[in-house]
Amino acid sequence: ELDFAKTNFIATVSHEFKTPIASIKMSVQLLENEQIGELNSEQQNLIGSIKDDASRLLKITSELLNMTQVESGNIQLSIFPSDPKEIVLYALNATQNQAEEKQIKIVSNYQGILDKVQADTEKTAWVLTNLISNAIRYSYDNSTIELMIKSIGDEVQFSVKDFGQGIPPQYQNKVFDRYFRISGSQKEGTGLGLSISKEFIEAQGGQIKLESELGAGSTFIVTLPKA
Repeated sequence: ELDFAKTNFIATVSHEFKTPIASIKMSVQLLENEQIGELNSEQQNLIGSIKDDASRLLKITSELLNMTQVESGNIQLSIFPSDPKEIVLYALNATQNQAEEKQIKIVSNYQGILDKVQADTEKTAWVLTNLISNAIRYSYDNSTIELMIKSIGDEVQFSVKDFGQGIPPQYQNKVFDRYFRISGSQKEGTGLGLSISKEFIEAQGGQIKLESELGAGSTFIVTLPKA
């Protein structure tokens, strides 16, 4: 009963936060519109900081809301035949600004004729967005990230590969644990994104796994059934 109350409280607070944070982001976008008036460099820097902080808060509240679904065992799915390229396009659009800030090029590779995937489009796009966002955060400036989709047997496989520092072997079996963060990491985050991603993909009958080599980068692979 106490756990239920805690989960319900987190869900309520996160939901209440989400609307004003989204409103802040919209207001900032309006301020950036030259029709309202030009901003000097100092004002532009302040606006940039507000936008970054609002995006970070929105991401955290989104993760907390998703986590409450996982903890309550009530992951709401809407599974139907979906175009894998459309799912990837959504994730690419969502991470475009983040990639541009570090001058990172995301190379998409669609191998062969792609079958439709049996998936919850929204949740799968959320997972890919999270994986690409992580890849950007752990990549070097002016580097490349490879995003691939291919059909294998009765499955469709998505992969996100970066060429960053990679993950030490002793941590690779823990990255999908809830709240796990690599010791000594200076990167911001809740430690929830990969845990939620695993729950969302497995709830759809799929799998997610990591391949990583220290000093060479990491590849996250998501596999879902064909429609």
